[in-house]
Amino acid sequence: MTASALNDAPVFGWDVGGAHVKVSMASRAGVLADVAQWACPLWQGVAHLERVIDAMFERWPIAADASARHAVTMTGEMVDLFADRAEGVRTLTRTLAQRLGPRTIFFAGGGEQGGWLARSACADGWRKVASANWLATAQWVAACMPDALLIDIGSTTTDIIPVVGGRVVARGANDAERLISGELVYQGIVRTPLCGVAHRIVFRGETTGVMNEWFATTADVYRLTGELWPEHDQHPSADNGPKTEAASRARIARMIGRDAADATDAEWRRFAQHWRHEQLRTLELNLARVVAQDAALAAAPIVGAGCGRFLAAALARQEARSYVDFARLAGVASDDATRAEWVSTCAPSVAVALLASMAAGGEARPSNDASPRAA
Repeated sequence: MTASALNDAPVFGWDVGGAHVKVSMASRAGVLADVAQWACPLWQGVAHLERVIDAMFERWPIAADASARHAVTMTGEMVDLFADRAEGVRTLTRTLAQRLGPRTIFFAGGGEQGGWLARSACADGWRKVASANWLATAQWVAACMPDALLIDIGSTTTDIIPVVGGRVVARGANDAERLISGELVYQGIVRTPLCGVAHRIVFRGETTGVMNEWFATTADVYRLTGELWPEHDQHPSADNGPKTEAASRARIARMIGRDAADATDAEWRRFAQHWRHEQLRTLELNLARVVAQDAALAAAPIVGAGCGRFLAAALARQEARSYVDFARLAGVASDDATRAEWVSTCAPSVAVALLASMAAGGEARPSNDASPRAA
């Protein structure tokens, strides 16, 4: 194979999570060509990841070519399929390298353009590889904007990452530290059980206790508010029932010991708005903790990413901050709504693809069309 063919080969960015796998394809010049997401309940077995890899090869046959490059970040090592995170990193890096080929590298943070490890170095360097996807996204944001607050709200978690002076200045380096600092909030817009959002909630003007049962998830809330994009609703509901508004009303009613017939559809929509308010308040409190770290963040714009970034935009409005969609930093035109939705949802996979293009000597450069706009 010629050197020219190797240099022109596409880069595939992987974000291997515990519930989803997201993959982006970029050219050597750092131009995004495509992006996709697959549900992957990794806690049920590595076979689910194998099936996603098969689906990825079917979507992009060129990904199986020896010239293709694969850049991987992950959070899937956290699932309880593995005895510990070190085992998770070893298993995932081995599985991916075997299937994707010798030109597979793993994001290990460190350095302004990101550090990279070969699979052979991941066993010893697992701490750098584990749950580093937030850092990949933040490094790309830092390459595009001097000061920013990256808020990536996904199906399960939220990252709140500060950027000051073109550098990522997060206090936490791993999940344990980021949970302490408020930079990681274990709440998302699809899979979070409602009993993890609030223990007391307002219904019909009265505050009531909440049942500590997995009767409903945040997907039920955002189905009723109309903010959950159906394509992001990839996992079963709490009761494995239909993912309809009627079924969502029944599930959230159970959270307070009621049936859907006990109130009107409009009342249940208002009830869903109360859950939304409680989740937004939790995110707001953690954002305040992060902002307090540095005076430069007082007026920093919010960069929204993830399938729940509509809440990041809501936070920007509440705080009178400007708002930038991550897709714009990845070069997606503002009028291409569907593409922007997927690029922002799959931000870590996009970021590792673009960072790997830069690390390999490609022409990738941050978008210059990233001026903040009013949220």
